[in-house]
Amino acid sequence: MRPLRLLIHTSRHPSAILLLVQLLGMLLYPFIEGEPAGHGVLNVFGVVVLALTIRMVRRTPGETRVSIALAVPIVILLLLQNVFDLRSTLLAWSSALEALFYFYAAGSLIAYMMGDRQATTDELFAAGATFTLLAWGFTHLYLMVQELQPGTFAAAVNAGAPRTWSELNYLSFALLSSTGIGDVIPLTVHARALCSIEMLVGVMYLAAVVARLIGFTTQGKIQRRAPKTPRASWEDD
Repeated sequence: MRPLRLLIHTSRHPSAILLLVQLLGMLLYPFIEGEPAGHGVLNVFGVVVLALTIRMVRRTPGETRVSIALAVPIVILLLLQNVFDLRSTLLAWSSALEALFYFYAAGSLIAYMMGDRQATTDELFAAGATFTLLAWGFTHLYLMVQELQPGTFAAAVNAGAPRTWSELNYLSFALLSSTGIGDVIPLTVHARALCSIEMLVGVMYLAAVVARLIGFTTQGKIQRRAPKTPRASWEDD
């Protein structure tokens, strides 16, 4: 019964489902991205994430039709890459559209969280999902830049080889959370500019959005636990 209860609980909070799927994808990608059929599996998983994200946007002030308008060409480009082996030709385009899609979804979730002065359970899950959406958006931007300008990023292992999605995703999370840069290093001025913007976005998101939700959560607990103020003696006369 516990799995059923968990499923019912998460179905009430689509932000939690989106966050869980994104985290599972981050753990899954390193195992399959080097396999012959890995790219196709990654594309299928990406479509699943797109569908869940569109569902999430429906609960926010964002326009669902805008998300669908971005998702349709992404799916078409991913299919063309798999069926006709056009990854080297279309990867930059699909990565650019995916970055735009995730940024729009992240912006919609931020508007959803900032729309009131309380912190619900779903909004707390949305804070985590938004962070991963931003990280994924910048990951696809880095993929686009690397495809347009080979040798953009270097690492301690296979320094001259193109960086994988997992490596660039690791870089993205390190920069967005302001915990460092890791062993993946941007070499060109364009890549460094994007990395600088991501660091700024990460700091502003934590300061303006996450801190606001934590403040509302703490304020709600304090208000519920605060003892009633006794009436003054003169009021009883």
